[in-house]
Amino acid sequence: MPEAVGAEGAVAARQAEILGRPPRIGPLPPEQFPPEAVALNAEVDVAAGYEPEDGRVSEWMATLIRHPSLARAHTALALVFMAGGALPARDRELAVLRTGWLAQAPFEWSGHVQLGKALAGLTSEEIERVTQGSAAPGWSAHEAAVLRAVEELVAHAMISDATWAALAADYDERQLIELPILIGHYRGLAFLQNSLRTPIFKLFTGLTDR
Repeated sequence: MPEAVGAEGAVAARQAEILGRPPRIGPLPPEQFPPEAVALNAEVDVAAGYEPEDGRVSEWMATLIRHPSLARAHTALALVFMAGGALPARDRELAVLRTGWLAQAPFEWSGHVQLGKALAGLTSEEIERVTQGSAAPGWSAHEAAVLRAVEELVAHAMISDATWAALAADYDERQLIELPILIGHYRGLAFLQNSLRTPIFKLFTGLTDR
């Protein structure tokens, strides 16, 4: 089923399912923001390579901040991955994109198409190839192992011995620990954003943002 979203009609149907109706829980109005809302948003902006704007809070952060302690914990973990993580940015974004694609998650996918290009130098062709998965021609053995790790965790909740060995040929222990947590984090985030019908500014109209 996840691969079927690659068909144009299936992408449109998924977009309509998640984004075609109002969010189930909307963002807080600015006058109700807790004090940390702006600071948390600024930290995420900096890690994502954006220039923070005075007082700016994204719709997503304004929604998540309804649960302040969870927003703080979520942001702290996201910042570990984006700013202090052990994984190379390219590997991280490949893993997140594959996770978002398999979860059929418009918000996560569209956001990391942009971040993958800006932070990891991924090309439109590579991002489109992510939708085809680890078996697509053109990946290095290491890149295929990163994508395959996502696929195996989604399908079996475990990385196989063969994929683990391929990853361990290049990764140290910190990176081997970080990768499954990264994938699990973004899988859970996709569950939440899909279930909330979180709106996005750029619609999920295709494989890339072209």
